[in-house]
Amino acid sequence: MSYVGSYLWQLRQRVGSRPLLVPGAQVLLLDAAGHGLFQQRADNGVWELPAGACEEGSDFAGTAQRELAEETGLRVDRGDLEAFGSLSDPAVHTLTYPNGDITHCFALCFAARRWSGELNPGRDEVTRAQFRALDDPPRPLHPPTAVVLEMFREYSTTGRFQAR
Repeated sequence: MSYVGSYLWQLRQRVGSRPLLVPGAQVLLLDAAGHGLFQQRADNGVWELPAGACEEGSDFAGTAQRELAEETGLRVDRGDLEAFGSLSDPAVHTLTYPNGDITHCFALCFAARRWSGELNPGRDEVTRAQFRALDDPPRPLHPPTAVVLEMFREYSTTGRFQAR
């Protein structure tokens, strides 16, 4: 689903650009070599992980599945999503969009190592997508994505769920 008509868009029609608290999900898709899938945003050119806001009636895993499919054309089974962290730090995850809208995002972060489909970035949101080494992501990197990559490294080392 594009932004127009989404749950968040409907809220914006009522509240304007004032800050909204927005639950969502991010997906770190890993290939056999351990490289992550990054995508370049169409609106501002920064690179990030597939991510997005929850829709009314959805949950975090369903949001992760939907956003991954919409933004990349790839599908992941619910059982293949591994929650490794949650990013909600307002200093990191308060976003101001080009149109002036502000969101404080609360994202559950998932890793997935299995998927199906062909990589086909959703042109309305993504200009291109590519797998890259996690320690050498494309630039410019979206600041929350840098934090999620740090969280994943810590999770991979300790096995402990990360919350920031």
